[in-house]
Parts: sequence; C-alpha cells; structure tokens
Amino acid sequence: MSERPLTAYKVLTAEQMATLERDGRFQGAPVDLADGYVHLSTADQLTETVDKHFAGQSDLHVAAVDLGSFGESLKWEESRGGQLFPHLYGPLLLETVVAYGPLERNEDGRVRLPVTG
Repeated sequence: MSERPLTAYKVLTAEQMATLERDGRFQGAPVDLADGYVHLSTADQLTETVDKHFAGQSDLHVAAVDLGSFGESLKWEESRGGQLFPHLYGPLLLETVVAYGPLERNEDGRVRLPVTG
C-alpha cells in the first residue's frame, strides 16, 4: 500500500474562493453540502476532477490543503474508478490552505498545482 499524500486540492469558483478568503472558512459547494463532506482530490486526481466536474467553467481557483490539519474529520473513501479520495467532514478552513491561485494548465493539459512557500 502506498503512502497517502500530505496535500490535497479543492477546486473553487471565484465566488467560493472569495468566501474562503473573507470568512476564513468554506462550508462547501452545492455537491459537497448534498454529499455531507467537502470533496478534495490528490495531485494525481486533480486534472480528471476538473475535466469531469468543471468542464466549460472559467474563473476557477485551486487551493492546496494541508491534510495533516484535520485529524478524524478527514477520511479516505472510495469513489471514481475505485480510487481513494480525501473527503473532509467539516468546513475547509483558510488556515489549512498552504497555497492557492487561479486554475491554470501546463502545456500537456494537466492542471498546474499552486506553488507553496
């Protein structure tokens, strides 16, 4: 079994990013609220997540989240294609975000990860 990453990523609309910045917390997008947890993706899962769930949308942002900050509220659960995804059972707090920025793609089409300090 491979080690789980220490960082995951949340895709946010401009309005959702503004809420996170203003309030210091984000309760979740409509799909998160419906499912009862905030959906996160690993670096390897991020491009497929964007292509599948955010196709055609613009003005998106990517937040890099420190997974070590959550304890029991973070669960790894099977989802798309049997992959394990990090699910946050609680709000996403700005203090757990280690980097964020506009969603951009590399020349190969993969989503560029925000640069952490």
